[in-house]
Amino acid sequence: MNQDAKRTNPASLMVKPESEDRKPSSAPPLARKVVIKSADMFGDMQKEAVDIAIAAFEKYAVEKDVAEQIKREFDKRHGPTWHCIVGRNFGSYVTHETNHFVYFYLDQKAVLLFKSG
Repeated sequence: MNQDAKRTNPASLMVKPESEDRKPSSAPPLARKVVIKSADMFGDMQKEAVDIAIAAFEKYAVEKDVAEQIKREFDKRHGPTWHCIVGRNFGSYVTHETNHFVYFYLDQKAVLLFKSG
């Protein structure tokens, strides 16, 4: 069989049928282990940060996208200028506004969120 025949052969195209695993699940979301390592932030805002982070991790797989989502959401809700770092290995030394800093682990990923500027 020549190359042109292989490219146009409809039998070579595979379509995966809609399966049960692609439908939304009614099961409760997985429990996440949250550990607040350091905070200079009120409790309700800390909870909000964790909730936004959980939603961002469910939506995105890339840490940069998760950090961007958290930062944009806090900029929108609490005014600019928020900074967010997400990852497994990083060091930091930051200056932040009073009552606007939280550093926590969500499962194996660290989230550093603070307002400065």
